[in-house]
Amino acid sequence: MFERKSLKWPIALAVTMIVLLVSLMIGWVLLNIFGWQRGELSTSLYWILISAGSAMFTCVVVGVVLYLILAIQQINLNRRQSNFIDAVTHELKSPIASLKLYLQTLNRRPIEEPQRQDFYKAMLQDVERLDKVITQLLDVARLSHRAEESSVDTSPVRVDELVKRIVEEVQARYAASESDSHEPQPTPMVSLELEPVIIQGMTVDLDMLFRNLIDNAFKYGGKPCKIDISVHFDSKTNRLLATISDNGNGIPRSMRRRIFNRFFRIGDELERTKPGIGLGLFLVRNVIRRLKGSIAIVDIPGHSGTRFEISLPNASSVPAHENA
Repeated sequence: MFERKSLKWPIALAVTMIVLLVSLMIGWVLLNIFGWQRGELSTSLYWILISAGSAMFTCVVVGVVLYLILAIQQINLNRRQSNFIDAVTHELKSPIASLKLYLQTLNRRPIEEPQRQDFYKAMLQDVERLDKVITQLLDVARLSHRAEESSVDTSPVRVDELVKRIVEEVQARYAASESDSHEPQPTPMVSLELEPVIIQGMTVDLDMLFRNLIDNAFKYGGKPCKIDISVHFDSKTNRLLATISDNGNGIPRSMRRRIFNRFFRIGDELERTKPGIGLGLFLVRNVIRRLKGSIAIVDIPGHSGTRFEISLPNASSVPAHENA
C-alpha cells in the first residue's frame, strides 16, 4: 500500500531553500559591490563574478522549483495509486466474498426455491459489479490506445435516443438493486427534456460519456433521488448542449477540477459506502477532449446537488420528417 504523504514538508523545504539561496545571493552581490568600490576587485573581474554568480543562482533556483513541482506530482501520483489500489481491492474483494458465501451456502445445504432465486439474483448483481470494474479498466486502456491513432471513424449518433435508453437501463438496474435492500428506498424522480439532436462521433464514446454521468447522478443523488437531464441543439453555434443535475450533497469547489483525475475520489477510500474506482469522470473528461467539447460543474441556484454542463461541437438538428 502506498503511503499517503503530506505536501507540507516538500513545499516547506523548497521554500526554505529558495529563501536561503536568495539571502546568500544578495549577500554575495553586496560583498562584490563593496569590494569593487574599495578597489579590491578590477572592473572586468567584478562583472565576470557577477555574471557567473547570477547564472549559477538562476540554475539553482530553477532546479529547486523543478524539484518542488516533481515532488508534488510524485506525491499526487502516489495518492492516486493508493486510491486505485484501495478502490480496486474493495471493488473486487466485496463481490467475490459475497459470491463465495452464496456458493458455499448452496453447496452445503438444501435451499428452498424462493431463497435460491434470491441467491442467484444477488450473485448476478455481484458479477455485474465485477464486470463494470473490468469494463472501466478496459475503457481506459482503449482510450489511451486510441489517443495514439491519427484518425478514428465516426458516424451520426442520435444523442436524445441514446440518453433515453441509458436512463432506462440505469433506472432498471437501480430499481433491481434497491429491491434487494432490506430498507425500502423511494423511487428516483427523473425529468427528461430531450430535443432530437445528431452529433458526429462514436456511439461507444457517447455512451461512455453519458452513462458515467447518469450513473453518478443515480449513485450520489439525494433521498429521494431527483435527476434532471436535458439535451438541446444550439443552432447559432451548431453545438449540442446537455445538462445532468442531481440533488445530492454536491462537489466542493476545491475538488471540481481534481475529480476528473484518474483514480481520484473524494474522501477516504477505505470508508466508502458507494462502489467505484475513480475512473468514471476520468473517462468522461477524455471523451470530451476527443470530441473537442467542454464540461463544467456549476452550482444549482437555491438547491444542493451537482450539475454537469456539457457542450459538444459537430451537432445538427434532426429534420422533422425523420423525428416523426
